[in-house]
Amino acid sequence: MFNYPPNMNDDILTLKIRSIAANIRHRREYRNYTQEYLAAKLDISQNAYSKIELGYTKITVERLFQIADVLDYDVAEILVAKPEMVRVAR
Repeated sequence: MFNYPPNMNDDILTLKIRSIAANIRHRREYRNYTQEYLAAKLDISQNAYSKIELGYTKITVERLFQIADVLDYDVAEILVAKPEMVRVAR
């Protein structure tokens, strides 16, 4: 096992979380669903859903399966890291 510097581990984890969030957002946009629609299906506020797509909220496995179900998407595909899809904050 490699021991990365503590900040590097945090950076890698953050990138992975943001990649998952980007995958969710991309699939939602592909389906032409609004954040409001997804939030209603998940029985949460639009603001809470927005935080999921921004990677600000850690989601449970149960929530991940719920999102995948609404988006008609395989959970495994959501978990595939695609760093090129991550928006960089400026």
